[in-house]
Amino acid sequence: MSTKDRVLVYSTDPKDQAIISGKAEKNQELVRVNDLVLKNNFTVVFRMESNGRGGKTVTVIDKLPAHETFLKELTSELKKKCGVGGSSFLKDGSGVIEIQGDKREAIKKIFEAKKIKYKGM
Repeated sequence: MSTKDRVLVYSTDPKDQAIISGKAEKNQELVRVNDLVLKNNFTVVFRMESNGRGGKTVTVIDKLPAHETFLKELTSELKKKCGVGGSSFLKDGSGVIEIQGDKREAIKKIFEAKKIKYKGM
């Protein structure tokens, strides 16, 4: 069952109380993320790293917007579509995603479909 199908029965969280009373929209966070992507004011930088990783290669995607929800959703999508593991974190005021292995071509196709600009391929 997805979270969209669930009904909130009781919560003491102020955010949930605002949603119940109708003072806040559930999709407000999602709207901000979509605006961020639609504006497309960022260019992603790709690089390959293997130092300090026991010889394993990692595709690093840097210079992403420092927005946790956006990073988590994009990381999850990349991991699923590439069939590998990975992680995301904030570093020096920008978002960074690490995907295991050399998955530049697959990620390039995903970014082209999402109209995200990139360099360093």
